[in-house]
Amino acid sequence: MIPSMRSLTAEEYVEAFKSFLDHSTEHQCMDEFNKEQMPNIVAGITRLCHCMSHKAEHASLLLGDFLAGQDLKMIRILQAVHPGVSIDNEIVEPNPQHVAAYKELVNQAADLQNVSFIWHQLTSLEYEQQVKEKGTHKKFDFIHMIQMLYRVEDIPNTIKFFHSCLDHHGKLLIIILSDSSGWASLWKKHRDCLPATDSGHYITCSGITEVLQRLGVEHRVYEFPSGWDITECFIEGDAVGGRMMDFLTGTKNFLGTAPPALRRRLQEALCQPECSSTRDGRVIFSNNLSMIVVES
Repeated sequence: MIPSMRSLTAEEYVEAFKSFLDHSTEHQCMDEFNKEQMPNIVAGITRLCHCMSHKAEHASLLLGDFLAGQDLKMIRILQAVHPGVSIDNEIVEPNPQHVAAYKELVNQAADLQNVSFIWHQLTSLEYEQQVKEKGTHKKFDFIHMIQMLYRVEDIPNTIKFFHSCLDHHGKLLIIILSDSSGWASLWKKHRDCLPATDSGHYITCSGITEVLQRLGVEHRVYEFPSGWDITECFIEGDAVGGRMMDFLTGTKNFLGTAPPALRRRLQEALCQPECSSTRDGRVIFSNNLSMIVVES
């Protein structure tokens, strides 16, 4: 008897996500953005006095998938652009494994003496409710939402709340899949191929910029190419390919539990030119990213 389809647990998601990161250029894409744009972006954060008293500090807030390494890189850019400034960094992350891994990275870093960390093992909604209940609406110079709005119940209100958390001249960075990505095409044209167990929002850059336009806030969009080698998804019985399909669909053992017709349709959709390209015999899924910088 074939087991029924079900969504990934938090632990299973971590494993599937790691397979995605190991075979994609997602982090390299973000590194390019950090190198080309981040210094100018954080230079515009002006809560810091140029006289730089010993009490001067930045407050930053991270909301995102497990990208602690990227967060630390951004913190180091803040340190380089504003030397000698203390940074108060808060992290909102519901997955305990992600929180533990982030803490371990911090413990291994020797260059973060002027950075304090506060971890909130909460969803963004739980954090928002906690802030409102306590009446402590802290202001931040820099907030980033990295690949996390797919799992938010109310995207417009979430963006509105966290935008309200920005201090004067603060910046909100939203990293989301681009409209030019294979995901956008897959969700638009082949959504019926995706199993009902995937409870995420099918949203890309244009969906976010529409929200920002309705809110009337100034923003800029930067596009960066990224790819994901999904060749193993088409190799029968391949364990890596199985984990990739689990991540893509949000389903545990998708290849082993999905009806054969659904499995075939999704694999055929993944091979379409609007989703993937072929390079040296490898199937590269377009994972292009949009970096949206929102002004306070």
